[in-house]
Amino acid sequence: MTASEARPLTATRHFPPGFLWGAATAAYQIEGASAEDGRTPSIWDTFSHTPGKVFGGHTGDVAVDHYHRFRDDVRLMRELGLTAYRFSVSWSRVQPTGRGPAVQKGLDFYRALVDELLDAGIRPALTLYHWDLPQELEDAGGWPERATAERFGAYAALVADALGDRVERWTTLNEPWCTAFLGYGSGVHAPGRTDPVAALRAAHHLNLAHGLGVQALRAALPPRAEVGVSLNLHEVRPLTNAPGDLDAARRIDAVGNRVWLGPMLDGAYPEDLPADTARLTDWSFVRPGDTATAHQPLDFLGVNYYTPTLVSAGGDGSAGGDGGHGGGTSSPWPAADEVAFHQPPGDLTAMGWSVDASGLYDLLTRLSRRYPELPLYVTENGAAYEDAVGADGAVHDPERIAYVHAHLEAVHRAVEGGADVRGYFLWSLLDNFEWAYGYDKRFGAVHVDYDTQVRTPKASAHWYGRVARSGELPELPGA
Repeated sequence: MTASEARPLTATRHFPPGFLWGAATAAYQIEGASAEDGRTPSIWDTFSHTPGKVFGGHTGDVAVDHYHRFRDDVRLMRELGLTAYRFSVSWSRVQPTGRGPAVQKGLDFYRALVDELLDAGIRPALTLYHWDLPQELEDAGGWPERATAERFGAYAALVADALGDRVERWTTLNEPWCTAFLGYGSGVHAPGRTDPVAALRAAHHLNLAHGLGVQALRAALPPRAEVGVSLNLHEVRPLTNAPGDLDAARRIDAVGNRVWLGPMLDGAYPEDLPADTARLTDWSFVRPGDTATAHQPLDFLGVNYYTPTLVSAGGDGSAGGDGGHGGGTSSPWPAADEVAFHQPPGDLTAMGWSVDASGLYDLLTRLSRRYPELPLYVTENGAAYEDAVGADGAVHDPERIAYVHAHLEAVHRAVEGGADVRGYFLWSLLDNFEWAYGYDKRFGAVHVDYDTQVRTPKASAHWYGRVARSGELPELPGA
């Protein structure tokens, strides 16, 4: 009997009714129009214009011009069969200094985008913060300062007042780990600081900002609205079961995952985290009541996953650097110098990240067991490959199809096992400005010619659209 004959008569996997099929983007990566209609610089404008910080000197000044082409982009989403779209609001577009009243032209852009989505039958999912802090707030100290968290709460209220009548799904922060530890620890992200204490202070104030943001949203939004947060939780695996390797995994889990899950979902920091980092700080920046503020009831948890993290004891960074987070000369892992990072097995994407969908399954299953009453969404998952328009005018990307298929299989298996996963957002809708990699890495389901801004849906976009329209994941041909 051959392997194909041994398969069930149908290998099609059916997702639950109402499962959301979406794609995700971020404001600075796609909008462009960096100085139009009152928008002022964010930390990513400043960072990308600093020589040597971004590949090729690329910036998001124009990006993929979504600010002017959003109607065409929404039409693409509708044609592909998406039922949801996750986007972020540019803080410096709607509140340029991070203080004071909103700029109505900035809000009008998001009103028009949301209306266009609703008219197309696509549910908007709004993220308040995806890394683009107004530069004036950074000049005043940025996320290491408590005042920035307080400003975030006021900003959340402004956006909720403007869009709360038409957006039902809200996310406070996207991947605060990257904001804190890549922005203030390793310096490979804006604002480019390399201070582990500042990184830990930023992490705490991001937790506080999340709580203040949830409070502001609850006060302004109708009861039907859903509020959550999106975390890039690390699927941390020890190289062996030796005690040292297990402790290395524990240490990275603390500063990678439980630094957020503790305050946001459990109401306290894990005891081992302050102990691990005691040589850096006494955590006196945590004031009484802060973790209670961070610990707000949530309607969902967004999970961003790309690849697992493999660690062992006894490292100096030589066994794999920082775990695939940009290769800076400073570590994004405070007080974890003795942890070595290793390249996990498996095929690699263009980012050099291992393809291993079992990590997503394990992560969703573990979260579901730990927080059984909290619905989950996969708010980012995808892969970068070397894509190009072929002689036939099409973009053939079988590697991306295989990647997404494997990860959707993992989601389906988690759902079958009892995990309450309610949607999947592919990263990303469009090729775009990929942060410090500039335009060198393409994650999009839709290819963008950066010279002409012509959009060409890749083979993966058409494939994903068929899955979205049917709610069914078929067996891959030849699998």
